[in-house]
Amino acid sequence: QVQLVESGGGLVQAGDSLRLSCAASPRRNLGTYSLGWFRQAPGKGREFVAAIKWSDDTTLYGNSVKGRFTVSRDNAKNTVYLQMNNLKPEDTAIYYCTARLSVVTDYEAMWPGWGQGTRVTVSS
Repeated sequence: QVQLVESGGGLVQAGDSLRLSCAASPRRNLGTYSLGWFRQAPGKGREFVAAIKWSDDTTLYGNSVKGRFTVSRDNAKNTVYLQMNNLKPEDTAIYYCTARLSVVTDYEAMWPGWGQGTRVTVSS
């Protein structure tokens, strides 16, 4: 199990941008992993947001964030980022980072676990 720590959440207004970070242990080799972002809005189930395969930068996005969010990684910092632009009130949620061996997928059950997440609130 890869230990991950999310950060970067906050309160913003609609139209603003925010960048979330997901940091893994510096000594952890992520070469065989994909890292994903999910979110859970109040009273709703968990929703796939984006994922990136560490070895080749293959990415996958949920339909609701395509064109607005970008997932990227920094090999030197062992960190994955989620750049969120043109935020909308419906983006309000707790955002979770997770990791799995092998390829990216938007199927929640294929991701092994969740951390504490970081809260994003978008006001209208």
